[in-house]
Amino acid sequence: MPINREINVVLIGNPNTGKSTVFNLLTGMSQKVGNYPGVTVDKKVGTFKIKGKAKVNITDLPGTYSLNPNSADEHVVLDFVLDRVNVSKTDLVLFVTDVENIKRTLLLFSQLKDLELPIVLVINMADRIEKKGIQIDVKLLEELLKVKIVLVSAKKATGFDVLNETILDYKSVEATPLFNFKEVDSSLYTNINSAFPSQNIYSKWLKVVHHIDPNLIESFGLDKNEIRHFQHKETIYRHKFINQTILQTVKYKEEDNKALRSRLDKVLLHRVFGLGIFFAILLIIFQSIYVWSSYPMEWIEHGFAYLTQWTQAALPQGVFNDLISQGVIPGLGGVVIFIPQIAFLFFFIAILEESGYMSRVVFITDKIMRKFGLSGKSIVPLISGTACAIPAVMATRNIENWKERLITILVTPFITCSARLPVYLIIISIIIPNFYFAGVSYQAITLLLLYLLGFAIAIISASILNKVLIIKSNNTFVVEMPNYKMPVARNVGITVWNSTKSFVWGAGKIIVAISIILWFLASHGYSDKFNNAKEIVQSEYSTQDYTKAEMEKMVSAYKIENSYIGTFSRSIEPAITPLGYDWKIGIALVSSFAAREVFIGTLATIYSVGEDEYDSIKNKMKKEVKADGSPLFDLATGISLLLFYAFALQCMSTVAIVKKETNGWKWPLIQLFSMSGFAYLVALISYQILK
Repeated sequence: MPINREINVVLIGNPNTGKSTVFNLLTGMSQKVGNYPGVTVDKKVGTFKIKGKAKVNITDLPGTYSLNPNSADEHVVLDFVLDRVNVSKTDLVLFVTDVENIKRTLLLFSQLKDLELPIVLVINMADRIEKKGIQIDVKLLEELLKVKIVLVSAKKATGFDVLNETILDYKSVEATPLFNFKEVDSSLYTNINSAFPSQNIYSKWLKVVHHIDPNLIESFGLDKNEIRHFQHKETIYRHKFINQTILQTVKYKEEDNKALRSRLDKVLLHRVFGLGIFFAILLIIFQSIYVWSSYPMEWIEHGFAYLTQWTQAALPQGVFNDLISQGVIPGLGGVVIFIPQIAFLFFFIAILEESGYMSRVVFITDKIMRKFGLSGKSIVPLISGTACAIPAVMATRNIENWKERLITILVTPFITCSARLPVYLIIISIIIPNFYFAGVSYQAITLLLLYLLGFAIAIISASILNKVLIIKSNNTFVVEMPNYKMPVARNVGITVWNSTKSFVWGAGKIIVAISIILWFLASHGYSDKFNNAKEIVQSEYSTQDYTKAEMEKMVSAYKIENSYIGTFSRSIEPAITPLGYDWKIGIALVSSFAAREVFIGTLATIYSVGEDEYDSIKNKMKKEVKADGSPLFDLATGISLLLFYAFALQCMSTVAIVKKETNGWKWPLIQLFSMSGFAYLVALISYQILK
């Protein structure tokens, strides 16, 4: 039977309660899951069906601790629940808490109840109740909180049948307030009630507290100190009720693992050992990336070699064959080969997030970051930037201080992202010998140094910006230390799959489009040199003894040099020659301003035009020579390229998201030109010193 009704549901809760995991299980979507605040930085929307009876539209809001927001992502929640359009379209609110932190989450719950929203209390991690020796009087808790309670375990995927039935029966959920606001302050209650007799009093009070409606503030005649006083009274009143409620309904057993957590934190949060352990973990990660990914990379390389040879043999000779075998396949192969290494990087990041270790990193880096105008909270976007700068910039919404948030946004693109990884990996493999020191390869050490260099430049830039930017701000730092958790394989798998898929799909579309354009520009030309390439080459080298194959390669090289792309590249060569680059590297450099990962695909396409046999892009780069016969990709050129890509802002998507987060073009344009100019200068100096 066709579904003839829709139910609109909203997920709200504190960070680290498993809210996003509940969202994933309900919708089947694969939202990122992590064990630190700031993972969900905007509204996430999904849909699912319940037994063919109803279609459910569900919105996952960022985690917040109360309706007294300090950061941008917390404002998303406040704006949503106070927006009359959204509230009127909300049939049910699922408030997600967990069995070990019910008390902490009830402040936000009580505020939502007083907005008279239809709420169901979803207590997650129910599988821990017996294991941890927790006792919950669910019936009494329901009576005291005036709410329907559903116990679920997102880890074990249990309790969701009951939750689905509760969603279907949403009309039976009463939207009753928990408190009588008159008991907080009777005079204030009387003023609000008389001014707005038919409206929700608490929603009006929140608009006064957070200066959302200036007319309300003026009508009540309250100054900032009075508003703050009433807000404190309200918070104390709520906590008093919460303490009494929890005392009656929930009992916790003294746990042995608290002692274990304490012992671990003494080591991991140590101001010296903690940082040492963190850097050791990073070194192990990069070593593992190289070792574990070597075999699948070889398989992918051989697979693309076979695919190219099969395409050349199976398709009729002509333009279409050349397009596929010399354009599309080499372009994609130049990126797909790095999927194993990128997947392993995301795998380790997911482990750090899920285990609760990331919050410890935030804490141990706070004192260091403060010296550069940031706080420990900036480390989360910076570490997230190792995957992609776009969600990392969005993750700054968890930073309350606007100056600190702006500085973090501006320096985050210096962090080595996954798009830089293909460029780093292939150049390092060409210029750095695969030797080992104490069991660690030089190549892994070089990669780690590039990551550390990006981070170092980011915080040095932050220090400069902190002194240059004149923005008034208050510095506060509060970070929650979640319990250590064994990473859930499903959540880690979701993160790795989605992040890798996003990288490949996002990069793949750009690369295919650019590869086709580059193939056309490299295969066609308008000059007599291009059209008469064969005759010119044969006449120039007629007296020398060359084989037919060698002559064909020289003709192909001459045609590319005088093609559309070759002609254009010659015009920019004076600007890039001092950096050690030829015209082929130059066109790859220009193309990669759309997205960094295009660099390898561009070179793969250019080097493949006119070639009959497939060779790996790495081997082709090794074979490229300068006019004097020396290798093009020598140490000087390689280091110059690595440094250029370490510092240049070659990602238009990042520019767009910075524009969105800073509400204008001023900061993204400053960021784009300053980073690119700095990259050019550093690459120039390094090449001139090393050549």
